Amino acid sequence: MSLFDLSGKVAVITGSSRGIGRAIAERMAEHGAKVVISSRKAEPCQEAAGAINAKHGDKRAVAIPANISLKEQLARLVDETMKVFGQIDVLVCNAASNPHYGPMSTITDDQLTKTLSNNIISNHWLINLVAPQMIARKDGSIMIVSSVGGLRGSPILGAYCISKAADFQLARNLAVEYGPHNVRVNCIAPGLIRTDFARALWENPDNLKRSTSRTPLGRIGEPDEIAGAAVLLASPAGSFMTGQVIVIDGGSTIS
Repeated sequence: MSLFDLSGKVAVITGSSRGIGRAIAERMAEHGAKVVISSRKAEPCQEAAGAINAKHGDKRAVAIPANISLKEQLARLVDETMKVFGQIDVLVCNAASNPHYGPMSTITDDQLTKTLSNNIISNHWLINLVAPQMIARKDGSIMIVSSVGGLRGSPILGAYCISKAADFQLARNLAVEYGPHNVRVNCIAPGLIRTDFARALWENPDNLKRSTSRTPLGRIGEPDEIAGAAVLLASPAGSFMTGQVIVIDGGSTIS
């Protein structure tokens, strides 16, 4: 366990009351980290944190709700975490938005703005709020949960894919800036995962068949299958990785 040991680490994970974010929080807690559960609504955050604490006994998790679209709430998330735990060693920018399903020609200006703001600018805000204390300690791991959508075009998820491609470059650029301070920045790019967020893509049997037919593993992924990469990037095992994109898609992008 020592190579993946997160004992003494504090991890903030956005969008962690369910889906991929919750799986990451649960696995990081399992490997010894103290985790901050954060999403828009307080009750789901408290439920997720309570489940982790019930399993691990001590105050392993706290719930600090925040809406990623509001900079002042992200600032409060960071401030409250510092009050409770004193530092942030790991940041996982997992929360995202996708308000439009269809071609780019039908997206409204508000939908486009929301997609780009929540999926790019909010990550920029939160990283800038967390990074200074990492830089001061010369230690930290930052992750952006992006998507394989950032690697290819889509007739129905265009704006989302554009935002996720931008996240790749955000990670690369910040990796260059923060590298001299021993702060690493990476992306995780999941394929189709069985989450509520992606329900429109897998709940329809025809969509599911199309997706799995061109995936070597022949199925979609589960949230817990993304969590291992986050543990890797947060732990000593990932200490020489920065500016990279880890694709976890069952092989869909190679077939």
